[in-house]
Amino acid sequence: MIEKLIAEMISYYHGDPKRIQHFIKVHDFARTIGVLENLDKETLFTLEAAAVVHDIGIHASEEKYGSAAGKYQELEGPPLAKEMLTRLGFPESVITRICYLVGHHHTYQNIDGLDYQILVEADFLVNLYEDQASQKAAVHACETVFRTMTGCRFCREMFEL
Repeated sequence: MIEKLIAEMISYYHGDPKRIQHFIKVHDFARTIGVLENLDKETLFTLEAAAVVHDIGIHASEEKYGSAAGKYQELEGPPLAKEMLTRLGFPESVITRICYLVGHHHTYQNIDGLDYQILVEADFLVNLYEDQASQKAAVHACETVFRTMTGCRFCREMFEL
């Protein structure tokens, strides 16, 4: 089911290889961290699906607001994710959680759940690299955002902290 969602998102982002590469990397980090943090099967499935669609609202945000800012993605993403996930036959309870994660993945306070924490960490790992963030920014993110042992380790090792 995750593979069908990935294929659907590649079609959705057609002509935008940067965004395709981004969600593939976020998915891979999220899955790896989730497995190493011993997530149960259902939570891992939800995390993986959320990682695939986490930025689904970016094009709508750019069109509607002229910006890809996180707050706009959080507004525009959940309805788009719900439509796609429903069409692909995802269970309603999973869709509800994924839409919540899509609608909050740029909000770093009151993180409620390991799936949410890992999604944020995976997105940060990719964004720090893609944005060529400074060492200072990587240190700050590692100290203030990362909570899982695996995510902290990956951040320290990737950015030589």
